[in-house]
Amino acid sequence: MITIDNYLDNHYIHRSNWLRAAVLGANDGIISISSLAIGVAAASISREPIVLATVAGLVAGALSMAAGEYVSVSSQTDTEMADIKREKKELEEMPDQELQILTQIYERRGLKKETAMQVAIELTEKDALATHIRDELGINEISQANPIQAALASGASFTVGGILPLLVILFAPVKGMEYWLYGFTIFFLIILGVAAAKTGGSSIIRAIIRITVWGTIAMVLSALVGYLFGVSV
Repeated sequence: MITIDNYLDNHYIHRSNWLRAAVLGANDGIISISSLAIGVAAASISREPIVLATVAGLVAGALSMAAGEYVSVSSQTDTEMADIKREKKELEEMPDQELQILTQIYERRGLKKETAMQVAIELTEKDALATHIRDELGINEISQANPIQAALASGASFTVGGILPLLVILFAPVKGMEYWLYGFTIFFLIILGVAAAKTGGSSIIRAIIRITVWGTIAMVLSALVGYLFGVSV
């Protein structure tokens, strides 16, 4: 039975924050580690330098992704809190103007002026700040991101994504390593695209095309750098 407490369970929007961080992390882990390994493999005749560069890139990349996601989301949260503080002050200093703004918002959404005013008055009486945060600033529980959650999702998914090309490096022949990496990376990206599309309820074909095209561009350019500037190591 659908109720106000569970109506979002069948929707996808409440997954957007952590799904974005997870897909970004896994995609970056697969592509960046594969691209790095392909660039080194194109200039190497032994496995050890490729493994060393890959492990170093995996550790540095996971920490960088987690730290970057934490800082980014924290900055967003700080901005939201500053706006909320400002809105609270405006409600104290000019409540009538804020009521008019709220009324106009509801009018633009399709309510008649009298109805919009009545709705604004009733919601203001119940919780003026929460109403303005939601309807004027557009901040709600779904859109708010958690810095720790985003950092953990991004760092962990980068690590999982980066381990996949590392396994290829450990077991594939050194000769032609870049081709093995490219083939398996495209396969990994397709799996990621399908999983992300199913989790987010989007088009599987579009997700696969988007993720494989950009992944291919990154790996081709990395291989080109390795061939142009590489020396036997």
